[in-house]
Amino acid sequence: MLGGVGRVPGSAAGAAFYRRPAAWQIAALALCWSEPVAAETVRRGVVSAAIDGDTVLLESGAEVRLVGIQAPKLALGRAGFRDWPLAAEARKALETLVRGAPVKLVYGGRRVDRHRRLLAHLEREPTPRRAALWIQGELLRRGLARVYTFPDNRSRAERMLALEREARAARRGIWRLRYYRVLGPEETRRYIGSFRLVEGRVLDAAVVRGKGFLNFGPDWRTDFTISVARKYRRRFRRAGIDIEALAGRRVRVRGWLAWQNGPMIEATHPEQLEAIEP
Repeated sequence: MLGGVGRVPGSAAGAAFYRRPAAWQIAALALCWSEPVAAETVRRGVVSAAIDGDTVLLESGAEVRLVGIQAPKLALGRAGFRDWPLAAEARKALETLVRGAPVKLVYGGRRVDRHRRLLAHLEREPTPRRAALWIQGELLRRGLARVYTFPDNRSRAERMLALEREARAARRGIWRLRYYRVLGPEETRRYIGSFRLVEGRVLDAAVVRGKGFLNFGPDWRTDFTISVARKYRRRFRRAGIDIEALAGRRVRVRGWLAWQNGPMIEATHPEQLEAIEP
């Protein structure tokens, strides 16, 4: 059965309903998918401090959130919030990389968040003492961040995912710790309300009343599911992704786990999904 809000019963006999992937679709479903994003534009500044592992303060007083990644979080005075493992190390690494450095802020999507922080890729400019460096890429390479994209901010996603995979394979930084491991679908119910990577084989796939579902178990009341709302499916189609063709594929998804007739991650853009194998 297909789980989640609006999920409907299914059976093996209904498998013929689902479209199987044609050869061109399988070729298109590589390690990750992407579609065209906004052209990048640039401004400049000098970093005065690192606030945490993915946020810096400029000498101008502006805060910059390093777009496209999520580093381990510090509590920073928030009630009931505990530092995540390696949060202090991630902040120290970022400060070492950019404190006092001239930087370029490279925008490839939405430029300001609801906290009035600038949203940008941070590039350290070359000086006689230090080489140019893309900071998001370096943090991912060291295993001090995960890829964390949004529908309105997806530039460089493919490059970032590749760096994250490299760090995970080498067990660098956060990837040495159980806390950040990639979950199996059967583990997800214990981590509702958190941002997680989940990997498994899609047991069933369908589009029901315009909403896509990728189900990873036979019980729609309890098993993990990925949902793709009707309003988001257009992005997946533009990226060459047929939701129904993913039945039987092994995929990795990232996002916030919620409980909707079982653990669920809502996929809003193609970069959240990676195909692991046919």
